[in-house]
Amino acid sequence: MKRIVIAVSVAVLVLAVGTQSQTPAQTKSGSAEQELLELEQDWANAEVKADLAFLDRILAEDWVFTDPEGAVSTKAQDLAALKSGEYVITSMVIDDMKARVYGDAAVVTGRSTSKETFKGKDISGLYRWTDTWIKKAGRWQCVATHVSMIAQK
Repeated sequence: MKRIVIAVSVAVLVLAVGTQSQTPAQTKSGSAEQELLELEQDWANAEVKADLAFLDRILAEDWVFTDPEGAVSTKAQDLAALKSGEYVITSMVIDDMKARVYGDAAVVTGRSTSKETFKGKDISGLYRWTDTWIKKAGRWQCVATHVSMIAQK
C-alpha cells in the first residue's frame, strides 16, 4: 500500500512540475490556434459576402496587404475596393492551414482556391498566403497579409 501511495505522489508531482514549466502560450495555444483558424474561415466567408463590418473588425487599422505581383495596399483601400464592386470574390475555399501562436502574436499560413475579379480582370486561382496576427484588447487582429500565386502545372 505504501508503494502505491508513493507512486501516485510521484506521478502527481511530475505532472504538476510539467504543467508549471509550460508558458501561458503553450497551455492555451490549442484554443488560440483553433480561434485563429476559425477567424480565417470566417474571413474567407466575409470576403465572399463582402461583409465589410466583419472585415473592419478583424483587420488592424495599419493592416497591409501584399499581392502576388508585389503591390501593397491598406485596409482602407481594400475595403473601398470591396464596397465599390471593383474587387469581387464569388467563391473562396481555404485549406492546408496551420496556426503558430507566440504569446500575443501569431502566424497563420494556408492555401486558397478562389474565383475573383479585380477591376474587371479575372484573378481566380490557387494561392498560398501568410497572415500575421496580434492580440490587442483581448481580440485577434490581422496586421499583415502576403499572398503568392501557386503556379499551375
